[in-house]
Formats: sequence, C-alpha cells, structure tokens
Amino acid sequence: MAIVYDTYQRDEAARLLPLLKVDDPCRVVALHDGQVITAAQFVAHVARVAAQLPEAPAAVNLCEDRYAFLVAFCAIALRGQANLLPPSRAPQAVEEVMAAHPGCHVVGDRPLHPAPRHYHVLPPLPVDEAVSGEAVWPAIPALQTVAIGYTSGSTGSPRSNAKTWRSFHASTTGNLRMLQQVVGERFSVVATVPPQHIYGVEMSILLPLLGEVQVHSGRPFFPADIAIALEDMPAPRVLVTTPVHLRALVASGVNLPPLAAMLSATAPMPPELAVQAEQRFHAPLLEVFGSTETCAFASRRATVDDRWSLYHGVHLHPQPDGTQIEAPQLDGPAVLADIVSLHDEGRRFELRGRHADLLEIAGKRASLGDLTRRLLNIPGVEDGVVFQLDEADAIGVRRIAALAVAPGLDEHAILDALRASIDPVFLPRPLRLVEGLPRNETGKLPRAALLEMLHA
Repeated sequence: MAIVYDTYQRDEAARLLPLLKVDDPCRVVALHDGQVITAAQFVAHVARVAAQLPEAPAAVNLCEDRYAFLVAFCAIALRGQANLLPPSRAPQAVEEVMAAHPGCHVVGDRPLHPAPRHYHVLPPLPVDEAVSGEAVWPAIPALQTVAIGYTSGSTGSPRSNAKTWRSFHASTTGNLRMLQQVVGERFSVVATVPPQHIYGVEMSILLPLLGEVQVHSGRPFFPADIAIALEDMPAPRVLVTTPVHLRALVASGVNLPPLAAMLSATAPMPPELAVQAEQRFHAPLLEVFGSTETCAFASRRATVDDRWSLYHGVHLHPQPDGTQIEAPQLDGPAVLADIVSLHDEGRRFELRGRHADLLEIAGKRASLGDLTRRLLNIPGVEDGVVFQLDEADAIGVRRIAALAVAPGLDEHAILDALRASIDPVFLPRPLRLVEGLPRNETGKLPRAALLEMLHA
C-alpha cells in the first residue's frame, strides 16, 4: 500500500496544471481601470512582474486592486513562492505572518507609509496593443503550495492553512459547477470581499483563472459604487458579497443592474435578509458553506431550502465532536467543528451548530448562534453578538457576554426582551451597548477584538 501511495505522490509531484483556462487568447479575464484585459495581456503582465520578484520562499500579497492581486498571485506562484494571505492588513497582522515565514517579502500595488520590511510595489500594468496571442501558457506543479491562508481569529488566534495548486483546481471545479447550473457557462463577477480572504480568492481570483469568467478589478464598498461596478460588467452578472454588505445594500434602496445571482458566505444568512434581497434585486441568493481549511464544499438557496447540498465528490461523516469531511480538494479526511445531520442518502445536510458554540449550564443546553439570532431579532437592535468568556466564575461556570448596537435602547430593555425567549441561565452578563462591532473586512468578529471591546 505504501508503494502505491509513494508512486501516486511522485506522479502528482511531476504533474503540471495550467495557470489559467485558455480556449482563446482574446478571452476577457478582467476589467481593470476601465480597460478590458485579455488572457494574452494577463500572461504578459504576470511574466513582467514575475521577472522582477526577488528570490524568496514566500510573499505577503497586499495588493488592494483585485486585478493587481491576481497578477501578483500568479507571478508569485510562477516563481515557486507561496502567497501569504494575512487575516487582515493591519501592520501587526502582517508582521506576525512575516515572522512565521522567515525570508519572505511583501508585494503591494501602491506605496505604503510606513511600509513593511522587504516591501515591493508592482510596476504599472498598462494595456499593450502589441501583446502576442501566441504566448507560452504557463503551468504550475500540482503539489506546489501556492497560498497560505489564515483563519479570521473569530474562535481564537488565526491559524495558517496551506493550499496546493491541485487543491485549488479541485475546489474551483466544484464552485464553477455550482454557479454554472444557475447562471450559465460564462459570467462576470463583482466582489465586495477582499482578495486576501479565502472566500475572495475562491470566487474572484480562481474563477477568472480557471473558468469562462471575468472579474471587476475594484472592491466597491458603498452601495452606489457597487451599482457602478456592476453596470460596467457584461451580463450575466454575479455579485459576490457577505451578509453585512448585503444588508447595507438592501437598506440603501440603491438600484442595481440585472443580476443573474448573488453569492454570500463568511457568516450565516438571516432568512429574512435573504427574502428581502431576492425581492429587492430580483435574483437568486446563493450561499456557499466552507472554511479556510476546506474551501467551499456545499451550497444552498436559503429562500427555498434550509438544507445544504454537497458538491460532487464530497462526503460527510458526523462524529460526537464535529463532522469528518472527505473532499476532492483535501489530501485526506479533515474534521470540522460543525455539527450536522445528513439527509437524502448523505448528499444534503442540516447545520445544527458548532461544537465550540454549544453551551451546557446547570444541565441546560443552548448554542451561541441561536442566542445571537434572538438578540438580533429584538426590535431596535441593529447588530450584536453573544459569546462565551474564557475565564470561569467562582462556581466554575464560563459566563455568557454580549455586545449590541442598539441606539434608543438600554441594557435593561434588551435583557428584558431576551428573558422572554431564553432560559435565564443563558442571559448575557455582562451585556454592553457599543456604537459598532469590530467586524473585519468580511464582516467576521475576531475574538480578541470582542474581548478588548467588552473590557474597555
């Protein structure tokens, strides 16, 4: 058995996989600064940047412009280096990632003051009319580590996760199959999420590399900017976003050009928001389920079904402390913290919560996710989160705490409303009113930031 596995590893190590799908050198990959970027132009940009990169084992990719990130991502990979994707762009987070990868450098698309150590700014990426369509199309070894992503830190310290080019090819196959069943073979993408996040990599970097997809180079934040970016792209259009960004879009009243679909991840989609978004923008809202460790492996349309459908080749095996997953993008089985129940011969599942979210106090059970939903359902609460503290009290119980954004309400009113729907042992104490939650660029709440705000 070991001989067979060793042979497989040697074969995989020798296998090359294409950097991008090229049926036509004139295939549009991106819209950058209002200019169309073809596959041939893209490869020329990648070659130009790769030639200027220093020798190193890895590079932190801090490019903000999505097309610049895409070029840097591929140039770094072609040099045999790994793209380091920090959990945030904060200087401390970048320094921590660099310390964990001695000898690495940093790539960005604009000057930074102060700049990280070993910082290199990308050269200009102009459109060259003389680019040849007969370029050599690059490929990357299947087992090369092309990216190291970091978890958000919402359940503790950020953790690193290495991704090979084979793994990304496999996960992108699943994402393309899921989207193409809804919007067709070819489509364009506008994304509100940063390209450094694994969800952003999957849906706005890998899709245009490996599918008949073109991406807008910007990262629009305000509703009006999102509308403009979508208007610039050809139909059918897919908006890649998060529940936080989608809520702002719905509340703004902005008019968007026709959408083929909206795609969401990074946090649970409130059912009422899903209904509002579909009614407002006349397009299906799809959710993908996954993690930094696994990439996306399931999807659903929340307004139609609360069960998730697994991608082809993915299998789940419930366990007492979580769920084991087998997926084409994984080298072996992995264990998720999520508790699920399987349906339809194991091809669909319901999410029952996360092992770390399950609470048991005085013989009674609840989940942090359900408590947070009840907090958000209180009229006047605009945002909020319920979480468990690390330290135990005098009788050995870890207390429940909450932060809420609720102009016009006080703590007593919120606690009274919660008392009507949850057991008193799960009432959050302390509960603090704040002006805003410390959400990161994808809307997640790093645990360290929550604790700092609670104790401030």
